[in-house]
Amino acid sequence: MRTDDDSTGIRLRSRPYAVRRPRMAPAPGPTITPDLPGCRPVPLPRRDLDAYEGRFEYWDGDTETAWVICEPTGLAHEAPSECLVELCTLIGLERGASAKCFGSVDLELRDARGERRKIMQADQCVYLAPERARLPQDGGLVVGEHDYPDVVLEVDHTTDVRRWKLGMYESWGFPEVWVEVPERWSASRPRGLRPGLTVHVLEGGTYRETEESRAFGGWLASAIHEALNEGKLTGRTHQRLKQVGRTLGERGGTGPDDHPASRSLRAEGEAEGREKGLAEGWAKAVRRVLLSRGIAVSDGFPADVPGFAETPGDVVMAAALACDSDEDFRARVRGG
Repeated sequence: MRTDDDSTGIRLRSRPYAVRRPRMAPAPGPTITPDLPGCRPVPLPRRDLDAYEGRFEYWDGDTETAWVICEPTGLAHEAPSECLVELCTLIGLERGASAKCFGSVDLELRDARGERRKIMQADQCVYLAPERARLPQDGGLVVGEHDYPDVVLEVDHTTDVRRWKLGMYESWGFPEVWVEVPERWSASRPRGLRPGLTVHVLEGGTYRETEESRAFGGWLASAIHEALNEGKLTGRTHQRLKQVGRTLGERGGTGPDDHPASRSLRAEGEAEGREKGLAEGWAKAVRRVLLSRGIAVSDGFPADVPGFAETPGDVVMAAALACDSDEDFRARVRGG
């Protein structure tokens, strides 16, 4: 079924879900100087790859050169990829199954001897069914050996992956790439880039730009961009995420009660809500989750958390499940 009503930021599609298997790795081919605006080449010998702690857009094994972003990594570049993790958590609560985001994992092309020849680093890699995917146990994701992410996110704040890197993703066979240009402006942003998100899906070995995500059940590119750039989650985005979760749940035959955290916390929140009011019930449930994860909370929690009372219960619960400290929880609730 499909509807053209995009008021929720999603066009419904009924598709069976399938893990994206890698095709045969392409031959490394001749060395071509990359066109990577906003980056500078630096020597990086193969022997130093494992010890290198920085990030790069691309590494070439023939010249043993890495292309690193010229400007220091800042909030405008990092925020969208981190935000996507929280959005996937909220989708998972409604879907009844968790996705996994693996950040800027190495995407490696190797030769017949297993030597790394080319490496790209994305800003975020999302697997919708990680439990069924062949994932690297250590090291990077090897093209032709491990399963592809369902979505790769590239953030063009001071770069432009369309010029060259997107073509590499196409030649390697990645099924869907999102290219996000943040709303926050940068003086060094390449000319011609305008804020927005474009979705590129692989069809017949070639990328086609579409207005909606194939992996995320018809989630509109414009709605994804809006969600990635919000300072605080809005009610409109919250409803869209729930619809995406329901669509993916229908695709895989799951629902909220199939997610252990969602099922347990929904029951706790409802039980506590019947006794002392829904808001207090959610507050107690969130407190228990944080304490069970070893995250200490203040004696005044959650009254001393700005925005807690006005935030939907499943949103604060998603923050409790995703955060790594009390400060991180507070930032997620207030949209920091």
